[in-house]
Amino acid sequence: MPNWGGGKKCGVCQKTVYFAEEVQCEGNSFHKSCFLCMVCKKNLDSTTVAVHGEEIYCKSCYSKKYGPKGYGYGQGAGTLSTDKGESLGIKHEEAPGHRPTTNPNASKFAQKIGGSERCPRCSQAVYAAEKVIGAGKSWHKSCFRCAKCGKGLESTTLADKDGEIYCKGCYAKNFGPKGFGFGQGAGALVHSE
Repeated sequence: MPNWGGGKKCGVCQKTVYFAEEVQCEGNSFHKSCFLCMVCKKNLDSTTVAVHGEEIYCKSCYSKKYGPKGYGYGQGAGTLSTDKGESLGIKHEEAPGHRPTTNPNASKFAQKIGGSERCPRCSQAVYAAEKVIGAGKSWHKSCFRCAKCGKGLESTTLADKDGEIYCKGCYAKNFGPKGFGFGQGAGALVHSE
């Protein structure tokens, strides 16, 4: 396509960008309408843009695609995202299941106190390096999951019943109030015949 106006080209659509519609970022020019996240298509500005090569993202999509991965990395203070980034083309390998040691020579500390606590889920010994406390018991980090859906839990996001632990959603579905008016969301009463 000929460059009749001789102006700058948009970093997204490659068409001429005129002064009135220009947004500049990292030395590139964009139309205001093209200055969008490449993944979620949100409008960007100087405080929300993250650049990777020639691509522009919102900070949330950028961190999902290029940021640190693993337990505890979410979108803000104290949050945990369960989004693994499959929509961004990220492939994950499943971690192998927990295998406690079968070493018959327990540490001197464990021998001294007569063994260690047992995980309620797998009945194996729980040592300090792998211990999570929830519902008044010690669990392996890998066993500290909802008994229904398998979602990883935190001590503040669990509910316990009869010695098992559940995420708040599964607990509400299985043990919460039932009957007319419950489970429809946002306080709505629904009656169908």
